[in-house]
Amino acid sequence: MKKITKVVIPAAGLGTRFLPATKAQPKEMLPVVDKPTIQYLIEEAAAAGVHDVLIITSRNKRAIEDHFDRSVELELLLQEKHKDDTLEQVRAISDMANIFYIRQKQALGLGHAILCAKEFIGDEPFAVMLGDDIVHSQTPCLKQMIDCYETYGGSVIGGQSVPWDEVSRYGIIAGQDVADNVKRVTRLVEKPAREEAPSNLAVLGRYVLDGGIFPLLEQTKPGKGGEIQLTDALDELARRQSVYALNFEGRHYDIGNKLGFLQATVEYALRDEQVSQAFRRYLTDILEQEIKK
Repeated sequence: MKKITKVVIPAAGLGTRFLPATKAQPKEMLPVVDKPTIQYLIEEAAAAGVHDVLIITSRNKRAIEDHFDRSVELELLLQEKHKDDTLEQVRAISDMANIFYIRQKQALGLGHAILCAKEFIGDEPFAVMLGDDIVHSQTPCLKQMIDCYETYGGSVIGGQSVPWDEVSRYGIIAGQDVADNVKRVTRLVEKPAREEAPSNLAVLGRYVLDGGIFPLLEQTKPGKGGEIQLTDALDELARRQSVYALNFEGRHYDIGNKLGFLQATVEYALRDEQVSQAFRRYLTDILEQEIKK
């Protein structure tokens, strides 16, 4: 079995749900506490032992490339001021992974964005991490996905159960139990109405895929929203070979919407040693003031 050595991160979206903040700033660079959201993904990949990262970008995304590049002037300034801890943090950003970039020239959907990685991936199995999904867990989410792939030998889709009234926001999985947290996928439906959803197990932004997904993506016709949907290609893949769904462990944040972004910001701040105590007191004070109103 081939090892997973490459991960694809689609980051070509326009971030319209966060306008005007994303008018000139990539949504992937919006910070959760003190890191841009895309850095959390690359840290997770590196912690899972995957160091070759392909980021699918588009126009006006140069800030992502600049963030992961070396900044000689900044490093010299920090060195002169003897800010050694900060200097180490800055250098670590550009050293944590080998990062490559390809532009998606047309906004034709997630499936099309993954198809842009075909030449980079070849026929190897690879991972996909979506920029709108951050997972906080003891074992890196991507490591859980890779372990599942190595155990069962087929493509793996990461997910968790969501409230039934939210199934129309996600790709939804139907399957047969293989283990307590693993299903063999029988069907996938992209953003179904509640009454049409086969389950409430939602696809949540982590995949380990066989290279055979590329021919299927090339044949996939535009689906929901007029876009080439990865879910549609995975549904077809599950008809041809074993595809598994892992109900992964961890706290998932959908930072593609404002509430999820705020939840991530608050909870990561509460875990931050530098600000957690003062921030907790602040939140307590705010809550007490709201109760008094």
